[in-house]
Amino acid sequence: MPTKIPLTLACGDYEIVRALKEGEVEPDGIDLTILTDMDSTTRHWRFIRNRDFDMAETSGSAYIVARDQDFPVTAIPVFLHRRFRHGFVFINTTKGIKQPKDLIGKKIGIKSFLVSAGHWMRGILEHEYGVPHKSVQWFAELDEDIEFTPHKDLNITRLPHDRSVETMLAEGELDAVIHSSIIKPIMQKDPRVGRLWPDFKSEEMAYYKKTGIFPIMHVMGIKQEIVDRHPWVPINMFQAFQKAKAIGMRRMNNPRIVPLAWYREAWEEQEDILGPDPWEYGLTDKNRHTLETVAGYSHEQGLTRRKWTPDELFTSVFQGRKRGEEFRV
Repeated sequence: MPTKIPLTLACGDYEIVRALKEGEVEPDGIDLTILTDMDSTTRHWRFIRNRDFDMAETSGSAYIVARDQDFPVTAIPVFLHRRFRHGFVFINTTKGIKQPKDLIGKKIGIKSFLVSAGHWMRGILEHEYGVPHKSVQWFAELDEDIEFTPHKDLNITRLPHDRSVETMLAEGELDAVIHSSIIKPIMQKDPRVGRLWPDFKSEEMAYYKKTGIFPIMHVMGIKQEIVDRHPWVPINMFQAFQKAKAIGMRRMNNPRIVPLAWYREAWEEQEDILGPDPWEYGLTDKNRHTLETVAGYSHEQGLTRRKWTPDELFTSVFQGRKRGEEFRV
């Protein structure tokens, strides 16, 4: 009986991987164990630091730094998590912050410096709104996925274990917070905390129309030794992810799938703005532009020794022009 290669994959529990998780899609030649019961920051740490999994959805910003530091890891161009981040910049409402440039000289809390949400917003604030990342005092709550030496002009303080940037923001110890999640004071409607952009959705749509970027948060990391030992694995996994996403997108096209009154209208609005497949995989022109942008942010923020290109960051899943799309007999 043919033997399949056993591999472990850690990722989020997304609709676009449901078919892979439930076995409707099986990667050719691979016996896949999928682990979804952990939060993102834990998964990233366990993959990059502990090397617990053969493959893992991992922080895009931390992955770029890992490659720059010669960690034995590569990635395939599968992007399970994207998100616009203007809506995740929170302010203390008593500090007189009305526009992005009011953040200059302020104290801003972050989960950690390498969290992709904060990494993207630092770059966006600098390039789109004139707020240099070196003009801010940064306060990080967590240890980094990967240790790095901050640039001499970077003002960053690591908070003790018992301090929370969310609480510090509400109590006025911090002026703002850039987070990857909706923070508790916002969910609790605490009047001391608000958003930098109250109409963040319009700001995000304007950003996309200007730049064509739907920010990539996470990439699909894979141990280098797996690729070295089985060079066919990246292509087979890429194809499996493509099939699972196609099934998930078809399923989500049905407005009965979720209990939202205007779900179909939201789906159509997304298509009008972002196109039919905002979660496209592969090194397409749009994805190259997005990846070049975030790699540029990594270099200018002193996280990498040079600017990495998409072709350097991702192992090839190319199998020949017009090949692999359909079987012809």
